[in-house]
Amino acid sequence: MKSYGAICPPLLLVIGFLCCCPEQGYPAQQAKANRKQATAALQKAVSFFQQQVSIKGGYLWRYSTDLEKREGEGKASPSTAWVQPPGTPSVGEALLRVYQRTGDRFYLDATRQTAEALVQCQLRSGGWSYRIEFDPAQRRQNSYRTNAKNVGTRNVTTLDDNTTQAALRFLMRLDHELKFKDPSIHETVTYCLDSLLKAQYPNGAWPQRFSAFPEPGKFPVRKASYPDSWSRTYPGKNYQGFYTFNDNTMSDVIDVMFEATGIYQDARYLQAAKKCGDFILLAQMPNPQPAWAQQYNLACQPAWARKFEPASVTGGESQGIMRTLLKLYRKTGQAKYLAAVEPALKYLEASQLPGGKLARFYELKTNKPLYFTRQYELTYEANDLPTHYGFIVGSSLPSIRKEYERLRKQGPDQPRSTTTAADRVERLTNSLQREAAEIIMSQDARGAWVTREPLRYQGSPDTIQQTISTSTFIHHVDVLSRYLAATRPGN
Repeated sequence: MKSYGAICPPLLLVIGFLCCCPEQGYPAQQAKANRKQATAALQKAVSFFQQQVSIKGGYLWRYSTDLEKREGEGKASPSTAWVQPPGTPSVGEALLRVYQRTGDRFYLDATRQTAEALVQCQLRSGGWSYRIEFDPAQRRQNSYRTNAKNVGTRNVTTLDDNTTQAALRFLMRLDHELKFKDPSIHETVTYCLDSLLKAQYPNGAWPQRFSAFPEPGKFPVRKASYPDSWSRTYPGKNYQGFYTFNDNTMSDVIDVMFEATGIYQDARYLQAAKKCGDFILLAQMPNPQPAWAQQYNLACQPAWARKFEPASVTGGESQGIMRTLLKLYRKTGQAKYLAAVEPALKYLEASQLPGGKLARFYELKTNKPLYFTRQYELTYEANDLPTHYGFIVGSSLPSIRKEYERLRKQGPDQPRSTTTAADRVERLTNSLQREAAEIIMSQDARGAWVTREPLRYQGSPDTIQQTISTSTFIHHVDVLSRYLAATRPGN
């Protein structure tokens, strides 16, 4: 029989976890040993990511284990970082939570380095694009505010995929944590918020992307309507300035505006959120399909975007829009936002496919589910679908219905103050103990966690490779810092 002396320390940690008292406590000596290992693992992981993975505080999505191959939503060079989650802002948020839970300034310094990467790559239009560049030649092609000469032509702020919103949310939270005393971070935030206010259309909508601000006279406020006819083939028009719900674009901006209202106590941000809520009401289609389209043209009629996103009513984004309406009601108490949910719910409940799912697209007026073949021909059949996009989506209608009924009976929520990770009391549970132990055990000598997640843009996506995943790093440091908060003496 092997002696305990031959067992490695991480395994002893697991044995200690499994033998400790459940839920509420365990021997103080064991807790101290566990905290020591968790503290070391956390610091090692952040040091590795900051010193070896990062480019000037910026991060991508995935890396080969030797860090030679890198990617976000596409291949990336060693001088490129990604803004689109789970890129740079997502890492910054994780590091900020670690600092708030531990109080260790090492993590605050790492957080500020990540914030500086975003500050250095803010566009003159106010926000960020998907990727940020640190190579001098590449930087000159971008109209970054910090460039010595803003000669670059790339100046398109993107709200798609929670890109600018994620960067702004992280910087706002850090600005709040620093008590607004870092001039560059605070000024970057206020510049972006002001730009978003200027980019909002007269009807309250936001576009998917922008590089200039709209001239109000060119954008009349209209209620949604059905076009007399619409093309069954992709028209190939530029859709980036359309009023866009796709990928929850406007819902993410509304969330940011609500949070900015709480942090900065500025009524302009609340008004912007409510104004976008009023656009949601304008954009709700009339009967027989009282839900929403992914995007609308300037006549406020459903329009094509990409070649697999037709003019239609969506069973996908409409669910997120209903959740946003419920949030608007909770935050403002205005009944008009709640009232718009019921007809949409009834319509979508009646439109479910066999098995309870929803079609991503429903044909205008007829309500027939729309699909595409792999050759991108529009069809009513779901037997030859492209695999890169969800044409059939899950239904969260029961949970939306439950929340709607709760609010209808109980009314809006009471206002809440802004909270941070430091304000929340972490409870030590068996599952948190076990997960922390497993995370410590799986860390390699560098401080990395290696996963069997493929690099998707470096060859065949079917080839499983060992990679370093930013999402895994975020999750693991979050768990370790929660564990340390839960086991803090006196907690």
